[in-house]
Amino acid sequence: MNAPVTQPMNAASPQAPGAAADRIAVVIPSYRVTRHILEVIAGIGPEVARIYVVDDKCPDRSGDFVRANCGDPRVTVLEHAVNQGVGGAVMTGYRAAIADGAGVIVKIDGDGQMDGSLLPTFVAPILAGEADYTKGNRFFDLERIGSMPPMRLFGNAMLSLMTKLSSGYWDLFDPTNGYTAIHADAARYLPFDKISKRYFFESDMLFRLNTLGAVVVDVPMDAVYGDEVSNLKVSKVVTEFLAKNVRNFFKRLFYNYYLRNMSLASLELPLGVLLTAFGTVYGVSHWISSARSAVETPAGTVMVAALPVIMGVQLILAFLAYDIASVPRRPLHKRTLFRRRGND
Repeated sequence: MNAPVTQPMNAASPQAPGAAADRIAVVIPSYRVTRHILEVIAGIGPEVARIYVVDDKCPDRSGDFVRANCGDPRVTVLEHAVNQGVGGAVMTGYRAAIADGAGVIVKIDGDGQMDGSLLPTFVAPILAGEADYTKGNRFFDLERIGSMPPMRLFGNAMLSLMTKLSSGYWDLFDPTNGYTAIHADAARYLPFDKISKRYFFESDMLFRLNTLGAVVVDVPMDAVYGDEVSNLKVSKVVTEFLAKNVRNFFKRLFYNYYLRNMSLASLELPLGVLLTAFGTVYGVSHWISSARSAVETPAGTVMVAALPVIMGVQLILAFLAYDIASVPRRPLHKRTLFRRRGND
């Protein structure tokens, strides 16, 4: 990976009030957002100690634009020599914030869709020890969902369903929402080089956080749509997202139910799938045979096909109930082992 070029706006680094663990940093991926990025920076309150603008090889040279037009001493501009995507830009910002001693790292897009005044709301559950990672949810207020373009509404609903399965966070919605905050002690354990660098980044983050046992909380927020241009085309990425979510689903099952831990649910799922498959194949094959020969299928044959399907579906539902109940509840950054290793 190409190392980013770091160019601080000002040699002075203001100190945020409170302990070092409470220092808040903001990461802003920058790609074709020169019309909005200065307003985004201006909307970030004094509770933030550092702001990292990551120019992801922007054709508009947004890094130079920020340096020339922004006088905020908290801002540091990082530049990629090669475009890496939003995920790559965020990981670069995470690395810089962790190296500078940030306690909480907030990611805000530079296109003006995210209200900077909500930042304390995203940070509060983390500082209170209730979460490791918070993310926005534009679907919380049902009365305001109507302001969302129909294509985005449908696309996000489908992506949310897929991400629930692949990540294991069944209580979350709106997985592609980029307004997030993370505790530095959780962020430093993320496999930065393995996380998807493109638009699958947010969903992949949830999968990685689940494998760490991190607590993730949704934060209600309103959808804001102005004259910004979205680079995400749902119709073009739906196949990619489906394939990657399926991959993450099976990886999560292996990590959580066979590699790291074994439980009754580890047996329920494969047994349920086998029974359902056997009953279905057996029943369909005999139904086709009976239809061709015009001979009524014996009741015993029907029962041999039906019982495995019934038992298999029950086992699969039992597994899903266990998986839903297994959503992490104890914050990762409060565990003694992770705090000790994170401070080494």
